[in-house]
Amino acid sequence: MNSATNPLPGSDVAATRWLAVGSLLGLIVLNVAWELWLAPLRPGGSWLVLKALPLCIPLAGLLKRRMYTYRWVSLVVWLYFTEGVVRAWSDTAPGRWLALVEIALCLLLFVACALHVRLRQKAAKTALA
Repeated sequence: MNSATNPLPGSDVAATRWLAVGSLLGLIVLNVAWELWLAPLRPGGSWLVLKALPLCIPLAGLLKRRMYTYRWVSLVVWLYFTEGVVRAWSDTAPGRWLALVEIALCLLLFVACALHVRLRQKAAKTALA
């Protein structure tokens, strides 16, 4: 591939990549721990833990720097953000605190994905010029 379609990552692009991967892994761990141990809806855990499975799908795409993955993850993350807002509003502690952590991780993931896409597009434009 030529450098215009796949520019080498700068330190800022690499930082957004690792921020996106880290926040996605944080969301996966949080959702599993939340629904199995920390504050499950039912004692002993609930089937709601399966909501973490869709978060595992984009992990490989983020690690492989697939631009399409960064774009769709920045949209899908709003579903988890919405769940966090609803549960922060309706749950009692500790579920409320876990929901606030989920909201923060979602916002971090969105910002990281959006910045990653923007920086890579900017690098591609400069490589063409």
